[in-house]
Amino acid sequence: MTEKMGSLRNFFLYKCLFALTFWNHVSLSVENELSTSISNCFPEDGSDKKVKSLPLLYTNNHQSKANFDWVVIQNTTESLSLSEITNDNVKKLIALLSNFRQGSRLQNLTLTNMSVDWDSLIKIFQTVWHSSIEYFNVNSVTQLSNIKGYYFDYSGTSMKALTMKKVLITDLYFMQDDLYKIFADMNIAALTIAESEMIHMLCPSSDSPFRYLNFSKNDLTDLLFQKCDKLIKLETLILQKNKFESLPKVSFMTSRMKSLKYLDMSNNLLSHDGADVQCQWSESLSELDLSSNQLTDSVFECLPVNIEKLNLQNNQITSVPKGMAELKSLKELNLASNRLADLPGCGGFTSLEFLNIEMNLILTPSADFFQSCPRVRKLQAGYNPFKCSCELQDFIRLERQSGGKLFGWPLAYVCEYPEDLRGTQLKDFHLTELACNTTLLLVTALLLTLVLVAVVAFLCIYLDMPWYVRMTWQWTQTKRRAWHHQPEEEERVLQFHAFISYSERDSLWVKNELIPNLEKGEGCVQLCQHERNFVPGKSIVENIINCIEKSYKSIFVLSPNFVQSEWCHYELYFAHHKLFSENSDSLILILLEPIPPYIIPARYHKLKALMAKRTYLEWPKERSKHALFWANLRAAISINLPMADGNKCGEMD
Repeated sequence: MTEKMGSLRNFFLYKCLFALTFWNHVSLSVENELSTSISNCFPEDGSDKKVKSLPLLYTNNHQSKANFDWVVIQNTTESLSLSEITNDNVKKLIALLSNFRQGSRLQNLTLTNMSVDWDSLIKIFQTVWHSSIEYFNVNSVTQLSNIKGYYFDYSGTSMKALTMKKVLITDLYFMQDDLYKIFADMNIAALTIAESEMIHMLCPSSDSPFRYLNFSKNDLTDLLFQKCDKLIKLETLILQKNKFESLPKVSFMTSRMKSLKYLDMSNNLLSHDGADVQCQWSESLSELDLSSNQLTDSVFECLPVNIEKLNLQNNQITSVPKGMAELKSLKELNLASNRLADLPGCGGFTSLEFLNIEMNLILTPSADFFQSCPRVRKLQAGYNPFKCSCELQDFIRLERQSGGKLFGWPLAYVCEYPEDLRGTQLKDFHLTELACNTTLLLVTALLLTLVLVAVVAFLCIYLDMPWYVRMTWQWTQTKRRAWHHQPEEEERVLQFHAFISYSERDSLWVKNELIPNLEKGEGCVQLCQHERNFVPGKSIVENIINCIEKSYKSIFVLSPNFVQSEWCHYELYFAHHKLFSENSDSLILILLEPIPPYIIPARYHKLKALMAKRTYLEWPKERSKHALFWANLRAAISINLPMADGNKCGEMD
């Protein structure tokens, strides 16, 4: 019995193949019979589950393209795809489709590359309408001519959805309503007419069963569906990539669509000037796509109050106004690719759960965002030109505390400014607490200032800085008075070979050894000594300064007694001042007795420096070396001075 059933199935299969192969060679009178045979190849009860599809082979005696009729791409029990439909083979197509009456298993039909006139197109549609087909797709249609009014019978159809793409109308003179009325009054749930340069669509003449309309990539304008109250069941309306300009008019278009839930108006020319025009949206609208338009901040004055998902990506929005109407139902908001400088608050979006604000102009996002938006579960804020500074530290810290609420972290969050940090991920950017805490920074700076002042005060006291300041002041005042009283024509000249600075405790050596050997020996040396050359009535400081300035050299007799003398310190200071102010080599140091470093006071740091850097003459204890000592000293102060008041070498004033 099983073998007989198998043979029977093979018989029917070969019968179908034979009928399909030689379709082109039979007369019209036999076509219907063969068509019936084709239908019988696909049992409606599904008893033969092994025979699920059968290719429809078709050959043509003429192989040139000009005479090429149509090629079947696919034929299954539920789907059929045909291409290259023309006026020459449209009758055969209609005859084929007529066999798929209601109750047949064929549900999906796709026709590609059609080039027919209006009458043939309508006949194809009318045949499909009364067949078992539920989903009809037409791709790339060229309607050649003769568009005219037609009574279309919509009754008794199985159709649910029609999709037409790339429709080209070549007829330039026809009544627009004759074309649009056919589609507007269709009794199906879904209609798509896309990429077809369609400029208008009529409102249905009665309550329409449309639930889904897709008119994307056409040339539709604000005139579409104005005052249309027949689309009462419409739930989804897609109008992207058209030429709509007025957002209020779009809102009025939806106001009578009582079931509308989703509206796509992306990639249009929409704007809203924020005038006194009141927008009126469908109360049922819950999802709105307004991306890639020309909308500004005023768009928030014209939004559906019950909206749950709102896409405003790629517009010209700079901020979210605080006084906007509340969108209490809004859960998802997309503000990517706008001109926002900061994260918006949630004052008007109390139910917001997801915010996309990527690719804006945000340098430093507000760190209190999640406090003002407690229901937000995801924040997508990457690809902004972040300025990595102290202000951004709080936002980075917020990410660590948010528990992964920042979408795209860390790859999408990169420093743009300053330039030396460009490309650094925010997770790798760190600043110390001291650098970012103003109060702590001020306290630290104040403490450091106090410490610095204390250190400077200590050094001033330790190095006797007040003394140096006082001496500098006296030097300046003395020089000023001397310049003021000196006649302009008088030229100051050197009067002494050397000024002698010594401690009174070393005066015996000076008077018994130094002065006699220099003044009464060879070389006619004139020395300035305070006991005989200081001018009565002048201050000691002024006398010291005058003697130093009138002397070619300054001789300092160094000993432990010298460093204990305050006046010796004065004389050394002023002589050192002359050394640097006149860029001269006027100092001669005589070490009468060794000076242990520990007994030199701190304020004698200049003396320490001079003894470390300059050569000094050391008084020899051996008498045999005295002659050489005096010879070296005379050579150091050798200079010809003009004799004043008839003074001669060796004479005392």
